[in-house]
Amino acid sequence: MRKAMMVGSINSIFYFLHKTAEPFNCLIASALLIAGIAGLTGCGNEKKSASVPALDPTNMDLSVKPGTDFYQFANGGWMKNNPLQAQYSRYGIFDRLGDTSLDQIRTIVNEAASMDQTQGGIPQKITTLYQLGMDSVTLNAQGAEPIREELARIAAIKNDKELAAMIATLHREGIFPYFVTFVDADEKNSTMNIPALYQSGLGMGDRDYYLSEESKEIKDAYKEYIRTLFTLVGYSAEQADEAVKAVLKIEDKIADASYSREVLRDSHKNYNKMTGTEWVNSNGLLDWNIYFDTFGVPVAENIVVKQTGFFNDLAKAMKDVTLDEQKLYLEYNLISAAALYLSDDFVNANFDFFGRAMSGREELQPRWKRALNTTDGALSEALGQLYVEKYFPASSKEKMLEMVGNLQTALSERIEALPWMSDETKARAQEKLAAFRVKIGYPDTWRDYSALDIKDDSYWANVRRSNIFEMDYMLSQIGKPVDKDKWLMSPQTVNAYYNPTTNEICFPAAILQPPFFNPDADDAVNYGAIGVVIGHEMTHGFDDQGRNYDKDGNLNDWWTAEDAARFKERTDILVEQFNAVEVAPGVYANGSYTLGENIADQGGLLVSRMAYENSLEGKERPEPIDGYTDAQRFYISYATVWAQNIRPEEILRLTKIDPHSLGKNRVNVTLRNIDDFYTAFDITEGDAMYLAPEKRVNVW
Repeated sequence: MRKAMMVGSINSIFYFLHKTAEPFNCLIASALLIAGIAGLTGCGNEKKSASVPALDPTNMDLSVKPGTDFYQFANGGWMKNNPLQAQYSRYGIFDRLGDTSLDQIRTIVNEAASMDQTQGGIPQKITTLYQLGMDSVTLNAQGAEPIREELARIAAIKNDKELAAMIATLHREGIFPYFVTFVDADEKNSTMNIPALYQSGLGMGDRDYYLSEESKEIKDAYKEYIRTLFTLVGYSAEQADEAVKAVLKIEDKIADASYSREVLRDSHKNYNKMTGTEWVNSNGLLDWNIYFDTFGVPVAENIVVKQTGFFNDLAKAMKDVTLDEQKLYLEYNLISAAALYLSDDFVNANFDFFGRAMSGREELQPRWKRALNTTDGALSEALGQLYVEKYFPASSKEKMLEMVGNLQTALSERIEALPWMSDETKARAQEKLAAFRVKIGYPDTWRDYSALDIKDDSYWANVRRSNIFEMDYMLSQIGKPVDKDKWLMSPQTVNAYYNPTTNEICFPAAILQPPFFNPDADDAVNYGAIGVVIGHEMTHGFDDQGRNYDKDGNLNDWWTAEDAARFKERTDILVEQFNAVEVAPGVYANGSYTLGENIADQGGLLVSRMAYENSLEGKERPEPIDGYTDAQRFYISYATVWAQNIRPEEILRLTKIDPHSLGKNRVNVTLRNIDDFYTAFDITEGDAMYLAPEKRVNVW
């Protein structure tokens, strides 16, 4: 999954795809860093943020009753006071905190520029890469020159062996025509890493853009984007038109062969283990021996082919595609991947399609933000180490550990009390819950970036080297034990995740700030925000995907058949509830695709609400604050973190590609199933938020 600005479950490959393909990352100490940046390698200093209101009444819209539209009631004021700026397709609490984190990283980068700039040191790497991104004069003078040599190598391909070698070369550079090869935990032997093949190769990202007649306008804009890129590298109008035809011919075939979003959620269907030799002898998409040898995967060892049907269908479909057409497709993949790091005409072409046409954004982000995002993507943990020292108070980690313990206890109690689950499956669920690994704030050991060469040649050359550095790091893990201490997100990332193969929950430092975590807020507010985030990640271990993995992170059916059937009965109801939501005229939410996140949202609320009540044991219930009871403040706090404004184009795009429901639905649809919410706000039949008791469903 791409690193959306939403908490959720994660698979390493999707984080890696995002990290290498885009500058903005959903995922070290060299001797010089330790010696030259003395005092910046620990986190013992206490940092106290300025007091922030627990709940700001100006964020609310009191003209709307809670029972009419709870999302508008809790967030209407914030939405009014934070209109969409031209550079955003969506702006919400996550985006605001992301901007805060970016401002903090900007401070760190500026400070690095005044440090020792010895070649190879972390300050030099940070400063050089950022300044290359800021140097518009040089970028515009270079134009397409940084990719000329590789374009020529693609154009010179003479046969299928050279084609396979070039595909592998592009993959090592973080460019993914046709498919992705990555290394991750073997889902049925989760202590060991294994190479895997995964479907990819679609410039528009999702197969529905190619298969649906409703996407014709977007597809036309995509054709213009391809045409523009080829024109910018020197192709004539006629040659550019031929390139458009070749790219779409191949991508249409890829789309036809691709598994749907819903099928990709089935972990069992997407696990097919065999030796590389067996795969070489069974699939004719390309010369696999050449590919594996060039890429660096031992062909005699085991691999996992995530979607065998995709590869087999695509191999058949490609029989009428010429070598010249494939070369044009590879050239396009290179140009498009590099576009953000070349001259302004390439950047603007990329924005016109991906920003304007697909997302509705009106204006490109300022150059400093784009350059910072790239620097952060290439040197994420080096910057993260400095970020933690400067901005993350140790007390936040201590408080989070306490809350996680409370949430684990509450989830354990809820599992034990489930009326629909057998004792046998409950015992296994309790074992899995007890085995959770918890990561808070920052890693104990930082990445070593000494092998990453950042030079003053070209912006794209450094991005390319960074991608190769990451790929080499990943490939070095083949056949080795899984490093369970590795983080899949940097500390400065405003997000959180659950990883099923390591059975871990992770909360980076940047999310541990208001409104998610506020040391000055009452407990009800913190439990409604960061408490629900914790519960959300825990529940991912038991959602429709996470439940397929046991306590050790292995893909293993540990449920009784009867319990699995009862689980599906409940989740089917949740699917239908979200399917009924019209997100735009004639367009409905996808309850199947968003099921895992919807289960986790509901579970997070139920578990955190119980944990809060448990925390009051032996204490007097707090008096109302600003006229709201602690129960009401809990739910208002939850709604607040999903406040956002969003463009119509972005609603349509996210409904296609995002496994999370839209913010408003994460609040209103989810809360309608929770009995305690009705009690807290006296919601009764006749209110728009009311759902008859017999139609409500709780999974966990």
